[in-house]
Amino acid sequence: MAIEAVIWDFGGVFTTSPFEAFRRYEARNALPTDFLRGVNAIDPDTNAWARFERAEIDAAAFDALFLEESTRLGHAVPGRDVLPLLSGEVRPRMAAALKTCKAAGFKVGCITNNVPGAGHGAGMAASADKAASADKAAAVAEILSQFDALIESSKAGVRKPDPRIYAMMCERLVVAPEACVYLDDLGVNCKPAAAMGMVAIKVSGEDQALAELAAATGLAF
Repeated sequence: MAIEAVIWDFGGVFTTSPFEAFRRYEARNALPTDFLRGVNAIDPDTNAWARFERAEIDAAAFDALFLEESTRLGHAVPGRDVLPLLSGEVRPRMAAALKTCKAAGFKVGCITNNVPGAGHGAGMAASADKAASADKAAAVAEILSQFDALIESSKAGVRKPDPRIYAMMCERLVVAPEACVYLDDLGVNCKPAAAMGMVAIKVSGEDQALAELAAATGLAF
């Protein structure tokens, strides 16, 4: 089936990965490498992070629950320390690729796991530098203006990798899964898309992602 739509994750795709900031925090605080990712990997459908992304708890509850979870794993990290780490820098080439896809007639959508009040995806936490934050907000607004459909976990009450959120996007774009390309920086989120018949691209870097997107769409980026 010919490709009709390109569906994107936000954080880690249009912005640099928050995992880089996680590792810097871990180094500063003498934590094991990838400790924060490990906390989020325990009970991934019911832990504090998953519940916050579905808007089942508020920021205060997340702060306390993440602290409990991290403490059980050997290092006490309050949730309030984690949220500022989600800010990433916008990747202009990915933003340009989105515009190219839209200009070529592809339907474009975004599925983002986010938390209430933190914006769209992992890249949207506010920067401590107000000027930088304003520039980032403008760049993000430009990206968001391109989408034909946007699904946020904190508003939908369902989060990736639940297959329902991918089906919701197909319904909104009025496309079959087999006619879609899906980009995400997490393999666990790519697996359901691939199982539904989408061309799933795990974003490890810009060059790799854009090369695979070009192969899938026939466009040049």
